[in-house]
Amino acid sequence: MSNPFFEAWDAPLGAPPLDRFQPEHFVPAYDRALAEHVTEIVAIAENPAAPSFDNVILALEKSGRLLTRVDSVFANLTSSATNEALQAIELEMAPRLSAHWSAISMHPVLFARLDDLFQARGTLGLDGESLKVLERYHLDFVRSGGQLKGEARDRLAAISQRLAVLGTQFCQNVLGDEEDWILPLTEAQMAGVPDAVRDAAAAKAAALKIEHPFAVTLSRSSVEPFLQYAEDRGLREQLFRAWTARGDNANARNNKAVMTEMLALRAERAGLLGYENFAAFKLDDSMAGTPAKARALLEDVWEPARIRALEERDGLQKLIAREGANFRLAPWDWRYYAEKLRQEKYDFDEAQLKPYFQLGNIIEAAFYTATRLFGVTFRERRDVPVYHPDVRVWDVLKGEAVIGLFYGDYFARPGKQSGAWMSSFRDQEEVNGHIMPIIINNCNFSKSDPCLLSFDDAVTVFHEFGHALHGLLSHVRFPRLSGTNVARDFVELPSQLFEHWLEEPDVLTRFARHHETGEPIPNALLDKLLAAKNYGQGFATVEFLASALVDMDFHTLPPGSDPLEAQAATLARIGMPDEIVPRHAAPHFTHIFGGDGYSAGYYAYLWSEVLDADGFKAFQEAHDPFDPATAHRLYKYVYASGGTRDFAAAYRAFRGRDPHIDALLEGRGLTTPVAA
Repeated sequence: MSNPFFEAWDAPLGAPPLDRFQPEHFVPAYDRALAEHVTEIVAIAENPAAPSFDNVILALEKSGRLLTRVDSVFANLTSSATNEALQAIELEMAPRLSAHWSAISMHPVLFARLDDLFQARGTLGLDGESLKVLERYHLDFVRSGGQLKGEARDRLAAISQRLAVLGTQFCQNVLGDEEDWILPLTEAQMAGVPDAVRDAAAAKAAALKIEHPFAVTLSRSSVEPFLQYAEDRGLREQLFRAWTARGDNANARNNKAVMTEMLALRAERAGLLGYENFAAFKLDDSMAGTPAKARALLEDVWEPARIRALEERDGLQKLIAREGANFRLAPWDWRYYAEKLRQEKYDFDEAQLKPYFQLGNIIEAAFYTATRLFGVTFRERRDVPVYHPDVRVWDVLKGEAVIGLFYGDYFARPGKQSGAWMSSFRDQEEVNGHIMPIIINNCNFSKSDPCLLSFDDAVTVFHEFGHALHGLLSHVRFPRLSGTNVARDFVELPSQLFEHWLEEPDVLTRFARHHETGEPIPNALLDKLLAAKNYGQGFATVEFLASALVDMDFHTLPPGSDPLEAQAATLARIGMPDEIVPRHAAPHFTHIFGGDGYSAGYYAYLWSEVLDADGFKAFQEAHDPFDPATAHRLYKYVYASGGTRDFAAAYRAFRGRDPHIDALLEGRGLTTPVAA
């Protein structure tokens, strides 16, 4: 059988032939890739020469190239274009891949050679980046059980395999619940919904081939606009309950048992590695360092955020009363009445914005910002193979030289995980030649023509493109230190910092243009947008912090704790307002249960926000949002340096000092009370 993985890739920049991959290609490719990697690892471990940087670290960095190629394609397809066949392979491969990596990190002879190098690191004459990658490899192996022996080593490997399977099951369960639920809607049921949202719902109904003229699904970009505008309170409740029940329904996809087992296994894993709990293990390799420091930040922001949210709640309740209703504000009412109150307080209707926020223009706005800051330009091309017709591809250029490829996959569809994320088909590096990055952004906007975005959706485009730039601008030697291979509470700095430029008048007046007339957003509307930008920050901060605090509590609990009871206990302890629910309820909290990525790490968004809010002040202090000197430091110490530097030192090199929390509170409007 012809298998693209076993052939040279002759697409531009060696891009993967994404139009050719079929499910039957992956298992044979994994079989060969794993076997090749095992042979390479054995050769490194059994090398008769004394351990050296070249025959251990450099050899490890050069190994597993076919496996990296297969993994990158498979991971992107299973998140962006999956099907039953791919999901079956995903479940089959999860324990095999976990066992493979456990065998490497726990290989006693290989670890002994690595440890010898690490102990002698001060005598090797290594440059800073080489020393950093040696230290990173040693820490990776230690945290994966390299120092364990006997039963403890075997048990940790078994735990890792089981967690890989459970994380895959968790995501597949959430996706299944999302795809099984559709809310068909009639013309009358769309009362109150503005034209742009109606058009998206109509396009959704047409794409799903249902008989009703409109439809809403459980994608966030479909749910939230309906909750914000639909007059029918019963329909809002129906949609809200389905949305918040993902992974917690009375069906085979209920995630309670999966979560319970994952939390117990993570706690056991941490214990085997010598940590009090999983949060202590996870944060030991982070900027925060300890759960106590991460929790302190969350709790410092919680009280002012909760006070603001309660003020907002009281204002919404008064609005309900003024309209002559006598019901108590419920979670499915919040967005609807918050939008009404915003219009009343600021003479500002968010629906007025959508005609000015066309997806194509916002992408161009992100490109323009990158050009002004970092001197890179973008050139769309149509000769690069893609896995779906909606995917767009651009060359990324520095001067006349191409430095990478950027893919954009912006629309929701069946077989695609919800949310928004950045990933890569290839990371930048110099070990295996001059390897240019191939980076992809995924979003889940409702497809329509034209695709008009809310302001929050536009922020999402900028956020994910900030991540993409972190990968595209990487300028390091070693794959292990490339791009976004950084601490979890640092990785959100480039993405969240990039969001600030969307609010710059220069960017908005250039790219926020009416999709029919081409006229720029009126200054009066722009002024209202910026004046109202902190409106609703109590709600937004509370729903985030609740999820972050639940996550931290989950990973400090004794094994065997019921996750739903633990979630309820946390919300009661912090005084969660009844009218707000966490941004991610536990049964569909894929950030923390879809793998280890943000487990005990959801706080990282807030930690990084301290950095990004303070960091943008550097441009404000320079009186120029595109100040060349400040942008150069940002490029050198944040976007280009990957994991080659200590992250706190990297921030100080950019900013000239440590960050202050004041900028975060000011940016969220939480420094002074606001009357309801």
